[in-house]
Amino acid sequence: MKLYLNINFRTKVGENLQVRIFEDGTEEKVHALKYSDNGNWLGEIDYFSKSISYKYQLVNNAGGVLDEEFSLHQLNFPHNYDEFVINDFWNAKNFPENYLNNKILKNKLRHFKADKVTVLKKHTHLFRLEAPIYHPNWKVVILGNCDALGNWQYLKTVPMSQTDFGIWEAAVELPQNQIIEYKYGLLNTDSGEVFDIEYGENRWALPNTEKNILKIQADHFFKFKAFEMYHAAGVAVPVFALRTASGFGVGEFPDLKDLADWAAKTNLSVLQILPINDTTANYTWTDSYPYAAISVYALHPQYLSLENLEFPLPKNLVKEYTAEKEALNALSLIDYEQMISGKWKYIKIIFDENKVEILKDRNFKKFIKENEDWLIPYSAFCVLRDKYKTPNFNDWKTHKKYIAGKISPFFTAKNKDYEASMLHAWVQYQLHLQLKDAIDYTHNLGISVKGDLPIGIYRYSVEAWAEPELFGMDFQAGAPPDQFTDLGQNWEFPTYNWEAMKEDGYRWWKNRFKALEQYFDAMRIDHILGFFRIWRMPMSATQGILGYFYPAVPVRMEEFHARNINFDYDRFCKPFINDQILWDYFGEERDSIHNQFMNNHFDGTYTFKEEFDTQRKLTDYFKTNSYGWAEERLIALAANVLFLQEQVNEEEFVYHPRFNIEKTDSYKYLNIDEKRKLSELYVDYFFKRQDGLWYEKAMEKLPVILNATDMLICGEDLGLVPESVPQVMDRLGITALKVQRMPSDDIPWYNPKHAGYMNVVTASSHDSSTLRQWWHEDRSLTQKYFHKQLGQYGTAPWNLEPQLAEMIMKQHLYNEAMLAIFPIQEFLATDQALSNPNMDEERINNPAVFPHYWRYKMHLNLEELKNKEEFNNKIAGWVSDANRN
Repeated sequence: MKLYLNINFRTKVGENLQVRIFEDGTEEKVHALKYSDNGNWLGEIDYFSKSISYKYQLVNNAGGVLDEEFSLHQLNFPHNYDEFVINDFWNAKNFPENYLNNKILKNKLRHFKADKVTVLKKHTHLFRLEAPIYHPNWKVVILGNCDALGNWQYLKTVPMSQTDFGIWEAAVELPQNQIIEYKYGLLNTDSGEVFDIEYGENRWALPNTEKNILKIQADHFFKFKAFEMYHAAGVAVPVFALRTASGFGVGEFPDLKDLADWAAKTNLSVLQILPINDTTANYTWTDSYPYAAISVYALHPQYLSLENLEFPLPKNLVKEYTAEKEALNALSLIDYEQMISGKWKYIKIIFDENKVEILKDRNFKKFIKENEDWLIPYSAFCVLRDKYKTPNFNDWKTHKKYIAGKISPFFTAKNKDYEASMLHAWVQYQLHLQLKDAIDYTHNLGISVKGDLPIGIYRYSVEAWAEPELFGMDFQAGAPPDQFTDLGQNWEFPTYNWEAMKEDGYRWWKNRFKALEQYFDAMRIDHILGFFRIWRMPMSATQGILGYFYPAVPVRMEEFHARNINFDYDRFCKPFINDQILWDYFGEERDSIHNQFMNNHFDGTYTFKEEFDTQRKLTDYFKTNSYGWAEERLIALAANVLFLQEQVNEEEFVYHPRFNIEKTDSYKYLNIDEKRKLSELYVDYFFKRQDGLWYEKAMEKLPVILNATDMLICGEDLGLVPESVPQVMDRLGITALKVQRMPSDDIPWYNPKHAGYMNVVTASSHDSSTLRQWWHEDRSLTQKYFHKQLGQYGTAPWNLEPQLAEMIMKQHLYNEAMLAIFPIQEFLATDQALSNPNMDEERINNPAVFPHYWRYKMHLNLEELKNKEEFNNKIAGWVSDANRN
């Protein structure tokens, strides 16, 4: 069988095109293409399979890849031809058919049955178009300048067959004596009318004069108009915040069904939740933090509904259970510790009562077998955590280092830890059943679910224990100062060893996405900037302010010399303390403070004593010794440095300017010339030199990882965003997040009417205050917003009135953004009778406070909300009018 490839692609001198063919999903063969003229490249290939997957790549004379397609071309060949001419287009990842042909489309078309296209020997051309059409009553047609294509008449168009999700094909016999001009259009199958054709210039195809050759027009990118694209509205609410009558003081997986019912009534088609992985480290309220999972696979036991287990609670405990449940459900906020201890008490009782039957369950055994790679380490980790009362495996008496052969016996019946291990495995099985049931129910309503992928892993997690080589365990990840906090954030997570992950093709990430894909149609990647660079801190730091970007182009000693900066390690890299700084920080207590914590050099300067010379040492000391108000100032003083030192090998050190260097007291005491030189270096480091490196690092890993998933990917790109981030996200078809009050530009707020298609717009996030709280934070800003954004006159009302909240919601709905998703609190703010009387209980997280107690709970039961017909119809009307239902 012969394939003749044709593609038009503009190259420069010294550049060439190749095609990589993937056979049987693994084997790759590379074929060089030959240049013809006018940007046309040709290839002739012998091929002996009825289907093919391939992609084009641009190479230099040395064979180095300069650019490549990130999405594969995939074709099926009809059996009655042996030669095919394929007219191709470079398949950019950010074509709509690539980023929209995902699990959301498959959910929308869940009753889809593939059509077959008949290719007869008389046919000269096969038109193949990738076009994700979300409306089940729309169909793609083709029309053109010949009788076979209807001579541009809407009533004589050629209908195309949808042979797979978003793949449309039609075989036709075209005249041999004319160049064909054509376009694709959309037909409404209910009315039988073609209601639109794609915009822009006509497409064209050359005639086929060979009887034994089939020409395939492998077209990409249906030229959609805005109203034809997928647009949706959704609600964001953590599962733990869902309130129902059946819950045990916390939201549970079955409650998602009630949320989906409400979404169906309001025309919302996306449910967005926070991470749902197990965070059980200490069984205290600190475990409420959903971004510190002890496993990236295991689900959190708090979401298990005791009333929906496969086995009932013993009758003699029903009264006790009901009393505890009612007490927890009556609380306005989650009592995490009471809830989780109560759940585990009843889970263990049910397991013990039924363990003979449980351990014989074939479906349970099948679940273990299918998930053993992560389930066995996780269950053993939980047993050891509970046995030694800590998740810190460095403090365990046994199994400090994970050795698979010594862990697998935990699942052997004769092992003393067998039943405890099986308990944790069974809980995961039940969680999976309940979540999958809720997801299936939601999908049957035509509603999609968007999950949340934390960028980091917990330092004392199963992954850190089992595969420490994949992580930078000697460092901490976080974020630089931003709109949330002037001190930055220290998440205390280890960083990633990207080089180790790259060696096996990012297996760890691919497996993680595969697991999430069981449940989710879309995924929010928390802090997507982490794939470009991470903000990392040494273990000696406790605050994010003492971090630096990694990877980064650092400052080397040669650069200090080239810039005529007299580098002094003690002056630049150690906290600068003089008499005036001591007075400014501690006033009349300065003498007692420096006597306790510092060395006096009797020249007006001081240094921390060795036992107190890092933030970590100070923090550890203050755990058992109180210095009241002075503690925070001492820790802040430990960050009064100009540069952070990084050791790259045994002999070499490099340096990174401290963030906000000009705001340090150390900088204040430099002379004018030193200030100028360091400021120039600072600007170059943070705003000029890094972007190329970060672009390269992101493009190295993101295409490989994202091509392994069928989910729609959304990136949380807030904070200090370098120019390379929107460039990569646009190229890879990743939607960006636009939170109105957190603009990336130097403006007071973002106007959602300016949002392009590849965006998710929202009024608030789980990290921000709610709209009603924000209204009170800065009255002068509120007044400006009231006038300029909302177009109102006079003095802004003291509280955010429902009609104003409604205006804000509508501004976010009526725009071109693909998704408009709002926290549940913002929907309720549009109705005086439904809004929470205590708005301060509605905030989910405050990033400036770490650790923060994540305990928000809806103040209304979902059962009650579903019955608010007037309110629900109002929301449904907005969504429908905005073309988002």
